[in-house]
Amino acid sequence: MDIALVFKIASIGLGVAVIHQVLSKSGRDEYAMLTTLAGVLVVVMMLLPHLTELLSDLQNLMDF
Repeated sequence: MDIALVFKIASIGLGVAVIHQVLSKSGRDEYAMLTTLAGVLVVVMMLLPHLTELLSDLQNLMDF
């Protein structure tokens, strides 16, 4: 895994946290929750190729 991917995930997390705080302080709790959910989905979509690669490596390790 590249260090740039870690920084991208961290920046998305910080951005989502700030937006969540702003929305929840202004009384828009539903939008804050949706923003957090969207951030999680974006990170999962970014990690999906790496997870499939990990699973295929594990499968090749177990097959010998």
